[in-house]
Amino acid sequence: MKLTHVTEVAKPSKKSSMTRKWLAVYSKPRWEKKINQLLQEKGLESYCPLNKVRRKWSDRVKVVEEPLFKSYVFVKVSDNDRINVRMTPGVINFVYWEGKPAVIREKEINAIRRFLDEYENVEVKPINFRVDQRVKITTGPLMDKEGQVLSVHRKTVKIAIDSLGYVLVAYIDRTKLTSARSEG
Repeated sequence: MKLTHVTEVAKPSKKSSMTRKWLAVYSKPRWEKKINQLLQEKGLESYCPLNKVRRKWSDRVKVVEEPLFKSYVFVKVSDNDRINVRMTPGVINFVYWEGKPAVIREKEINAIRRFLDEYENVEVKPINFRVDQRVKITTGPLMDKEGQVLSVHRKTVKIAIDSLGYVLVAYIDRTKLTSARSEG
């Protein structure tokens, strides 16, 4: 009696698990460059934006490269590669947004690359909203509508949207807002 051994090759179950997306990785302090190197040695596409900064010592001035975003490295991976990234020394975790790893758009990564190619001594500052400030919604069903900030919370901003003839009050994710310039 002859036995035939059949091995089934595991095929990717869904296209989404093989699609590579840019994700942000949270790192130990001052590990950004090392993590970037380790991820690349694993054959993964990673990006640690480096800012050229002039540092002055007593005898000279030198241009050094420092991570633009402290404790963050970007990595372009499929869902299947995420465990490999997490097992990299110095990696604390992925940056999560609403319960899922935060996805960074390719055009945003490219914009950071172009910007750093052109400029030195770049500063990263968060957008801060204040009560009574006019803001414009940048995405979603209320896109391009303006409103006035009523209150600011950790991840959301409460806005009165008055351009509809009524005052609608909405809690909008702060990443979907920009400052509105008053015309006139």
